[in-house]
Amino acid sequence: MARTQTRTARVGGGEQLTITGFVEDLAKKAEVHDPLRPATRLFLVCLALMGIGFLLQISHAATTQSGPRFMAEVQSQALFRLSAIAVMLVAFRLGPSGIRRFLPHLVVLSLIALLCVFIEPFRAPRNGAYRWLDLHAIKVPLAFQPSEIVRLVLVLWVADRCVKLGSLVYDLRRGVLPMLSVALVLFFLVLIETDLGGSMLLLICALSTMWVGGARLLPVGASLVAIGGGVITAASVFVPYMRDRIGMWMGHVQNDQVTQTLNALTSGGAAGAGFTHGAFRNDGVPYLQSDYVFALIGEEFGLLGMWLVLTLLVCFLWFSLRLVLSLRERFEALASFGLLVSVGLQAMVHVQVVSGLAPPKGMTLPFLSDGGTSLIVSALAVGLALGAARKTHQDLYPCNPSNVTG
Repeated sequence: MARTQTRTARVGGGEQLTITGFVEDLAKKAEVHDPLRPATRLFLVCLALMGIGFLLQISHAATTQSGPRFMAEVQSQALFRLSAIAVMLVAFRLGPSGIRRFLPHLVVLSLIALLCVFIEPFRAPRNGAYRWLDLHAIKVPLAFQPSEIVRLVLVLWVADRCVKLGSLVYDLRRGVLPMLSVALVLFFLVLIETDLGGSMLLLICALSTMWVGGARLLPVGASLVAIGGGVITAASVFVPYMRDRIGMWMGHVQNDQVTQTLNALTSGGAAGAGFTHGAFRNDGVPYLQSDYVFALIGEEFGLLGMWLVLTLLVCFLWFSLRLVLSLRERFEALASFGLLVSVGLQAMVHVQVVSGLAPPKGMTLPFLSDGGTSLIVSALAVGLALGAARKTHQDLYPCNPSNVTG
């Protein structure tokens, strides 16, 4: 009775839910018996986003490249997406539990990889930032951004620690501080690359997983506000390019790329200029295929295209919530939560940046933007969460693992 009175208030014979009550009711509606059902729908949403992303990349290449270069780009985009699906299927077979015993080693490798981006011959600076790790020096034809992978490793490690700590996760000294220390080391290594947005995304995902895993809200929230707010304030004062970006967002500094990107976003009207008919990419607006791909959607497919993509992203969040709430095993649920939050939050930041609701930041839109590292890592994150659903499904129906609907 007391709980009911806390959650609701009688107003004129009606029932008004508090925020806590609303969240509880939403959780009840989202939870299903078999997590493989929302997992299947989540997989289909990701395939749809990848398909739209492939069309966007082909459209961009059609007017910026020609002849053999265009065909090479088409083949490259197709190969990346096929590779992403393959990674997702392999991760589906593994699940978070399949790599759990390797997590301490992966954390050490993550630390080494973040250090190597500053060391010759592995560093590959681009636009004044050291975010790429180039392995050609050791005869491996591969270059990638380790910070993307490190974010997933950290989330998995935090989930594992929360489960292993048990009741000690509530303890500040033995529970929160050791996890927070590891997260901060990786956070600052990504920050000095320089990648403020990527480092903040890493920290938020780690702290969110800690909080859901049982860590006390006050230390976690205070850490985020103090560290995040302090870094952003210091960057806006002492780092010129960050000061300029905040000035662009507030309208104090003019920037052609930001202005033209917003123009591209709003130029399509209701139905857009049409597939391959966007003109802004040929007017010197860079990164429309990657960091500002949502503007390309608005230009070519208009309001209808933007609503379609936003609807798919909302479906991604909804099916992710249903999947996580339906998992029985605590580590699987925590890991899946952090993995799916990392993808969903990245998508939210991208849309906010392109639409002018957040300061300019180079961040890809998962499954749609050009960029092999982002695509593969997003597929890996989703695939591992799908693997957690598969494991729970098999625990529920051990005699018939192929039964999808139960």
